[in-house]
Order: sequence, then C-alpha cells, then structure tokens
Amino acid sequence: MTTQQFQVRKDQLATTRTVQLADTPLADGEIRVRIEQFAYTANNITYAAFGEAMNYWQFFPVALEPGDEAAWGVVPVWGFGVVEQTRCDGVAVGERLYGYWPIASHVVLTPARTSPEGFFDGAPHRAALHPVYNHYLRCAVDPLFEPATEALQALLRPLFLTAWLIDDFLTDNDFFGTNRNGQRGVMLLSSASSKTAFATAAQLAQRPEVEVVGLTSPGNVAFCESLGVYSRVLTYDQLDELPADVPCVYVDFAGNGALRKAIHSRFTALAYSCSIGGTHVDQLAGGRDLAGPRPVLFFAPAQAKKRHGDWGAAGFNERMATAWDAFIARVNNPAQPWVVVQHHRGPEAVRAAHALVLGGQGDARLGHMLSLT
Repeated sequence: MTTQQFQVRKDQLATTRTVQLADTPLADGEIRVRIEQFAYTANNITYAAFGEAMNYWQFFPVALEPGDEAAWGVVPVWGFGVVEQTRCDGVAVGERLYGYWPIASHVVLTPARTSPEGFFDGAPHRAALHPVYNHYLRCAVDPLFEPATEALQALLRPLFLTAWLIDDFLTDNDFFGTNRNGQRGVMLLSSASSKTAFATAAQLAQRPEVEVVGLTSPGNVAFCESLGVYSRVLTYDQLDELPADVPCVYVDFAGNGALRKAIHSRFTALAYSCSIGGTHVDQLAGGRDLAGPRPVLFFAPAQAKKRHGDWGAAGFNERMATAWDAFIARVNNPAQPWVVVQHHRGPEAVRAAHALVLGGQGDARLGHMLSLT
C-alpha cells in the first residue's frame, strides 16, 4: 500500500508536488486513517505563510529524499477521516473523526488520552505543539457535528473558533478604549471577504459599541456588502473616506505590508494593531518602522486557554456552541447562502485549488472541499 501526499515548497508556495510514500506496518498503539475530505481556504495559506514562525510545518513532517527536508512541507488542513486500520485499544475501524490532517490520502496517528469524545495524537514530534491542533473528535458524539452540513463544518469551524475568540479578545480588552465618550470605536478588518474575517465581523456586528468596517479589493465589495455584517465596506485605496483621527483597531487578516503601513500612517488614534493572518502572501512584511502601536500577533489558543480558566471547559463549549449554531444558520440560509460548497477530487484538482486560493482568485462565496483520492 502507498500513501499519496501533497507537498509545497516552503520558500515558493506556488511550487507543489504529489509524492507516493510506502506504507509501513502499524506499531502497537497506532491507527491508520483514510482522509476522506478536507477544506482549503485562505486560513491554510496563513498556515503555510507562517509555517516556520508558528511551527505549522512541524505537525506533519515529510519523509523525503536526502537533501529535500528543508525545502518541502505539508500544509495542515481541517476535515474528516475514517479509521482504516487500528492497533489501538479504544479506537475502532470505521470510526469517523474530525480534526487536523495533512494533505494526504492517509495518515498514521498515535492516540493518547483517549476518551468517549475523542483523543489526542501522542506522536513524539507533536508533544510540544499546541493541543488544540492535536485533538481528534469522534463524529458520533460530537455535539457540533451534523452530517448534512459536514462540508461547512470543515470549512468554517476552525475559522469560526478563531473569529469568536478574536471578538472575545477585543471585547475582553474593551476594544482598547476606542469606544469612549459615546463614540463608537471602528474595527478595521482587512481581507474582508475571507471566511475568518467575515466570521469575525458577524460576531462584532452584535456589539453596538463598535462599527465594523471591511477592507477588500474592488471585486469583492458586493460580496462583503451582501453579508450584512459590515457597517460599511471600503476598497484598500479608500482609507481617506474615514477621518484620520477616528479611534480604531486594525484587525489584519491580509498581512499586506503596504496596507499595514498606510493604516498606521493615516490613523492617528489607532489604538491596537492585531495581526491574524497572511492572505496576501506576495505582499507580506514585518511590523518594523511603523507609526502608532506595534502589531501584535493574535494566537487563538492563548485566548481559549484564558477563557477555559475563566469559564471552565463546559462553560467555554456551551458559549461557543451557541454562537456557532447562530452563525451557521446565517451562513446556510437557503435564500442567500454565504458559502457555496464545491467538491474537488484527485491530485490535479488539489493542485489547482491550492493555486486558486494562494492567488486570492475566484468567487469569494465558494468553499473548496478536497480529497486526494
């Protein structure tokens, strides 16, 4: 048996290849999972763009020819798999799992801390990585799992959790003092058509103390406006339509260095600069030599850990589930769905979808669900 694996050049994300890896027999305690389908969004491009800085390449290290190890990596994805072989007590063949996968046909996991709800991958190379990415859920008992909306769960659940935590972080910090003296603070969201951005906007739109302004390219203005979660939508060259002294927070999903510099230079009352992602891969830049506050990278698991401490696991999960149900009902509105799912199968289809998402091309309303086999 062989496993297909889709790899990208770490230093040239547009360069890809699909390799065949010989399967080895399972050791005691291991399982082999067939990866049935996974989502591919701008969030995955962020994983690649920040792969070294945030250790995303370390989750699924590649087995390569000598000399290749530093050049190629596997982009992690969220989706669904089915246990095909098992040598682990408590995990049965045929179980359907939701979690964090490589772009591959199969993967070997080492279940640890097994519970009725799921397990963690106990592989040594993942021991130091954040547990939120190492946790696999059994779909049969997952309270958020609905077979009818499985694709939307893969596409939006990890993005929604990040968005929900961004909203909570900003609220927890009183929007960094931008909503003072009866004035609403302005939350500036770049890459407003991206799924994480509009999920964040959907949460912030419920906060009467702030105004949510989406920043996007001209071709995505109509889509962003149709969602009804932005107070207003501006193109990247329309920053001068906002007063320079408006108290604001920049929530940066694009990672575009020129845009960040323009925002920091124009807005004299910029209270906080929150760096989330890097959807504009070809225009990424650091945060040095900027006017105003230093950009701070938002790490969702840190806010999740804080709230687990504040609310307990049950309270955290209850709040998140309530917000998720309300969000997915809006996304899945038959009259005007926010996301239209497209399914793609096979190595060439995966390569094409990667190129499309990497280039920021295509219809913002589409959601790509992929499978290598």
